Amino acid sequence: MMSITVKQDWVGRRLDICVSLALTELTRSRAKQLIESGNVRLSGKTVTKASHVVKAGEDLDITIPPPEQTTLEAEDIDLEILYQDKDIAVVNKPAHMVVHPGAGNKTGTLVHALLHHCKDLSGIGGELRPGIVHRLDKGTSGVMVVAKNDQTHANLSAQFKARNVEKHYIALVYGKVAREKGTITTPIGRHVSDRKKMSTKTNRGRIAETHYAVKERIGNDLTLVDIRLGTGRTHQIRVHFSHLGHPLVGDDLYGGKAIKRLKNNELYGIINILSRPFLHAYRISFHHPRTGKRIEFTAPPPSDLTSLLDELRKVKDH
Repeated sequence: MMSITVKQDWVGRRLDICVSLALTELTRSRAKQLIESGNVRLSGKTVTKASHVVKAGEDLDITIPPPEQTTLEAEDIDLEILYQDKDIAVVNKPAHMVVHPGAGNKTGTLVHALLHHCKDLSGIGGELRPGIVHRLDKGTSGVMVVAKNDQTHANLSAQFKARNVEKHYIALVYGKVAREKGTITTPIGRHVSDRKKMSTKTNRGRIAETHYAVKERIGNDLTLVDIRLGTGRTHQIRVHFSHLGHPLVGDDLYGGKAIKRLKNNELYGIINILSRPFLHAYRISFHHPRTGKRIEFTAPPPSDLTSLLDELRKVKDH
């Protein structure tokens, strides 16, 4: 239990705010959770309303119960851990792995794997589980950072919101991208008729920003691009390049027409082998939540993508 007398500048403020100020490692939502579960007292009286206004001279007692065991089971799944300490884990997520459990994905997710590989989780929101602060699509491989405790989760979430996290991707797209570099800023929202898709033609689009630079052209049919995200909308890269008329190779959801146009091309048989969008998150950088030091992690593209590129280059070189 932590006991503290209400500070003068806390007087008149909400109880959940005061609890999060008293224990800076707690998010406000976690503070509210503690209050509503009866773990906070003011001058000996339990208060369960987060909106309760504190008064001068009151004694604040906060009890933090040990984190509850998650209902999810750890699974011994191969996972490349690029780095970990007591605050974060940085992983190289393989393609075809879903990040978080949900409908149709009850097992085999990144969270299940992390529960096995990370033995020092201290809890997110009172539950012993890893904190997911950003996601990669199921078919996208690459670098992800995960929080191990509430304070880290809040810090990383704030960095993402402030756009202080820099994420770089490599993608192979259909067609010859005209400009050597550019920025796509078309808003993205839920597709008006297909709820599984995102779209630039939407009634409620959110600002989205994708920066790109051409790395390599494979004839007039394909372009390899380096991408830096300014925002992190769902399916952002896939939607933005489809909007440009250059959908990602292997992306059946957003690239159907481009695939059909290429059916009689000599490259089609090679490309058709790829079982997911050609998209890999190869670099991420951010400030370490505890030290404040800027750190960077990288992961090279996996063999399914590099092998495909090698085969495509051979065809075009002949």
